Amino acid sequence: MRLRIRFRKYGPVRYIGHLDVMRFFQKAIRRAEIDVAYTNGFSPHQIMAFAAPLGVGITSNGEYMDIEVHSITCCQDVLERLNQACVPGIEIISVRILPDTAGNAMASVAAASYTVRFREDRMPATDISTVLPGFLEREHILTAKKTKNGTREIDLKQGIFNLEYSNSEGLFHMTVDASSGGNIRPGQVIEAILAEAGEEPAENALLITREDVYTKVVAEGEERLISLENVGYTEGELP
Repeated sequence: MRLRIRFRKYGPVRYIGHLDVMRFFQKAIRRAEIDVAYTNGFSPHQIMAFAAPLGVGITSNGEYMDIEVHSITCCQDVLERLNQACVPGIEIISVRILPDTAGNAMASVAAASYTVRFREDRMPATDISTVLPGFLEREHILTAKKTKNGTREIDLKQGIFNLEYSNSEGLFHMTVDASSGGNIRPGQVIEAILAEAGEEPAENALLITREDVYTKVVAEGEERLISLENVGYTEGELP
């Protein structure tokens, strides 16, 4: 049986990297006495897979981890056991059973939604509400992306699925491509918006929260995004 676990990452824990988060959960699962499955061989390890790793310094309300277990009492029991074994900054939100046809968390990622705001002491001079409409109307939004082999030009336009700005809250809401082939960082989008007005963001100016991660499904002949959480089900729900 495979379980999909959704969790929050917040507070000082946002400065903990992905590998340390993975090690933490390995220990938390043992402390919670979850009947987790292990790989075979000379060095067995827990069978787990994470969705798109979160960048250091970013908080999240929608992180996902898949684990394989031999048995559970119920999803709520797993949730409570894990929360008791967790530390401040990590909170389990839901535990759901995955159908046999579901891909693992990492392979399923197609998009992610974020909220982004500027730090109060690092606000830009640009009036975002006047720049954003023209930015969104552009046919192409070209920017440079650093890769292992140097720098290449990419078109952000294809990977921005939704982008809104609340002037009263000073808050961006965006859904962008998070797949392995077209991963877009929220900071890239903000940099491109400010570049419209000839401005660059101040160093470490952004407060970023990932709200959820999505996969693509085909419904009635049309592709749409659904939360990774909605792929699974709990006891009493039809898979």
